[in-house]
Amino acid sequence: MTNWSKTGIFDVSKKLSMKLRLLSLIAVVLSTSAHAASRFHDFVRVQGDQLVEDGRPFRFIGWNIPNLLLVEDNLRFGDATTNGWRLPDRFEMTDALATARQMGGTVVRTYALSVRGPQDESGVPRHVLAPGRLSKDAFRSLDQLLKLANDQGVRLIIPLVDNWPWWGGRADCAAFRGKGKDDFWSDPQLIADFKKTIRAVLTRTNTLTGVRYADDKAILCWETGNELECPHAWTREIAAYIKSLDTNHLVMDGRRGYELHEESLAMPEVDIVTSHHYPHNKHPFARMIRDNAARAKGRKAYVVGEFGFTDTRSMTEALQATVETQTAGALVWSLRARNRDGGFYWHSEPTGGNLYKSFHWPGSPIADAYDETALMTVLRQQAFAIRALPVPEIPVPAPPRLLPIRDVAGISWQGSPGATGYQVERAASKDGRWTVVGENVDECLTQGRPLFDDEAAPAGRCFYRVSAQNAAGRSNPSNVVGPVTVAHVTLVDELADFSRLHARVGELEIESHDCRSALEDAHRAGGQADSALVYQTGSRVLGAKVCAFFPKELADLKFSVSADGVTFRPAAARRDDYPAVAGAYQYWQRASYHLPAAAASDRFVKIEFTGEAQISRVEIQRVPGEP
Repeated sequence: MTNWSKTGIFDVSKKLSMKLRLLSLIAVVLSTSAHAASRFHDFVRVQGDQLVEDGRPFRFIGWNIPNLLLVEDNLRFGDATTNGWRLPDRFEMTDALATARQMGGTVVRTYALSVRGPQDESGVPRHVLAPGRLSKDAFRSLDQLLKLANDQGVRLIIPLVDNWPWWGGRADCAAFRGKGKDDFWSDPQLIADFKKTIRAVLTRTNTLTGVRYADDKAILCWETGNELECPHAWTREIAAYIKSLDTNHLVMDGRRGYELHEESLAMPEVDIVTSHHYPHNKHPFARMIRDNAARAKGRKAYVVGEFGFTDTRSMTEALQATVETQTAGALVWSLRARNRDGGFYWHSEPTGGNLYKSFHWPGSPIADAYDETALMTVLRQQAFAIRALPVPEIPVPAPPRLLPIRDVAGISWQGSPGATGYQVERAASKDGRWTVVGENVDECLTQGRPLFDDEAAPAGRCFYRVSAQNAAGRSNPSNVVGPVTVAHVTLVDELADFSRLHARVGELEIESHDCRSALEDAHRAGGQADSALVYQTGSRVLGAKVCAFFPKELADLKFSVSADGVTFRPAAARRDDYPAVAGAYQYWQRASYHLPAAAASDRFVKIEFTGEAQISRVEIQRVPGEP
């Protein structure tokens, strides 16, 4: 018995050892395969004042894409709070990188790694939870980003900490120890904490590829931080520490400023110097870029890390200065990718002069005020010019993905890079016959809301599909969604203009400023007491919903209905309130109003202002089958 047991134990042990070796071999093969799948053959290196790849000069014009790391713009009118935070998903990251590639970009810059702070609401995602402790979810998302960057051939510049509080930075790192934000530069404990976090990041092994971050060729460089107001001694210490852990990647000095610092240019631990340019700087962008390039010549590789919030001529001159000097690259602020729920993410900023917003490729008439389409064309031309390549034709868009449809007033899809519009089709059967119900639909027209309303849908059941288009042609159709039951149709007015109104009363105007305060809604109908909007429907009113913002204080809206558009009678509406939110963006107080079904003969709805308000969206449900 004893001998049999020993033999059995030996056999089991031997089999277990063989299985472990096999699993280890599989892991190595998978890791090697994932690593081999990268489009990159080598790391970007520095040679004198130039970046090189595979021994050849490496130059680029690209984008800052903050939402690659963390989405802060998932703003929905009906949400109880204005917590717009969530991690990007695979579609959003793929769309951002594919867009950068189509525009000629080979490099994008993320925003800084986010840090949990004492002010964060429960459930808000952050990358750094404590010194050296990383969020599993946030870094699995970064794992996905790095895999996609390798797949698509786009390199990343990743700042390690933020100077600012937008999503957690040095102040929150200091708060872990109960200290102030300026202690971050000199306190030995805080410096040790930051090094602990750096070690955790650089030595992390990607859960999807098996490649350590320090060995990942998709990373162009580590930036010490974003717009840091730090002593040069701190930069030297941190840069040296990064290099002690990672001998593959370059280090960029993330110090704030539009002029290069002599100390940065003389610092042996730093490989790349950078500058940021905005209208509040005292000199034109192009002049400063040329001056900086001259100072860096023969000493350091130079990258324009951020520039924006100015007219197309100034941006074009800055791009030309980048191309004509030895400047390694330039990154425009900022591009936002598509939203997984349809349309794009939008972002306005306090320093954008109440005009400039995030950009969306290939541009839309909705952004004509800041000349988006023309600028995007120039950027694409210069992105190929800096690489000495001809500008290729923009390809036919890929088929979009139609999202589930619960109401024919709420049709959305995940769009395609390079698409300028979409065609929506409806059929009574999933096999056709298809009827076009929406032509050249602009996915930029709405923000955080459905992209298309099929107000002409007949009662019963129907199916939908959508295709993308641009000057090169039309994509194949999307997936088919349906059957969708149509019990009502909806008059939807986004208030981009007054074309949907039957009548208007008093002083009204379309408001397109202060969009961040209005949850990025790009256009609202602003009015005062004694102003009114009047709508007419072709059939019985089955209910209505009105969304409104109140920049100062709540000034309740009043509602009335009518059969003839002349004699109106009051109608009671339920009001749902959403409080104003303090903080960096000062979100306005908002409310939604819900009107019940009217009498069978009612065809008109009047919305009256009792004080200052901005109406964001009107939805009036009616019986289908009539115009």
